[in-house]
Amino acid sequence: MSDNATALPEDAAPEPEQHQSRQRMKPGQRREQILQTLAGMLEQPGTERITTALLASKLAVSEAALYRHFASKAQMFEGLIDFIEHSVFSLINQIAEREGDGAHKAARMVTVLLQFGQKNPGMARVMVGDALVFENERLHQRMNQLFERIESAIRQVLRVAAEANQSATPTADAQVRAAALVAFALGQLQRFTRSGFKRSPLDHLDASLALMCR
Repeated sequence: MSDNATALPEDAAPEPEQHQSRQRMKPGQRREQILQTLAGMLEQPGTERITTALLASKLAVSEAALYRHFASKAQMFEGLIDFIEHSVFSLINQIAEREGDGAHKAARMVTVLLQFGQKNPGMARVMVGDALVFENERLHQRMNQLFERIESAIRQVLRVAAEANQSATPTADAQVRAAALVAFALGQLQRFTRSGFKRSPLDHLDASLALMCR
């Protein structure tokens, strides 16, 4: 897998409505289609809160059809969070396992996180919590936990770097720098979503990371 995360599987993309009516979907395909459509709706800047009625209308199905695949709308958002976790951590784990300088690894981790957000604008709204306003509190908790895990992964590689540089306080140094990098990444993603996806989260990235990871 490359360092660039991918969007939800292309074979999960909605089929033309007329074709849907003539062909029964394979097991699991409708579930993926629901998540794909939800993510697509979140990519529209200024989108109001997405209800199951709006989602069902977009899919040309009944709300009851949605609940045959998901117990609640919160469970649909959890499906998106599952995809974010799998995509981001598959990349972060690959970076962590490589040989090389810890500071460079930390910079790469932040980079792939922001690249994922840029490539998946709807997911970026979930990551910063914008799409989760008024939704179940456990969704916010899951996203907080995800960023805590990202910070932990960055902290681990930075601690190795600090030890290699013979820091007197490698653990403390790594904690401060990891927290700053995650805060920076969140800020870049928030600016991206609040600009209606016009301001890239990768703006001035190399220069910023050079200052923060040196």
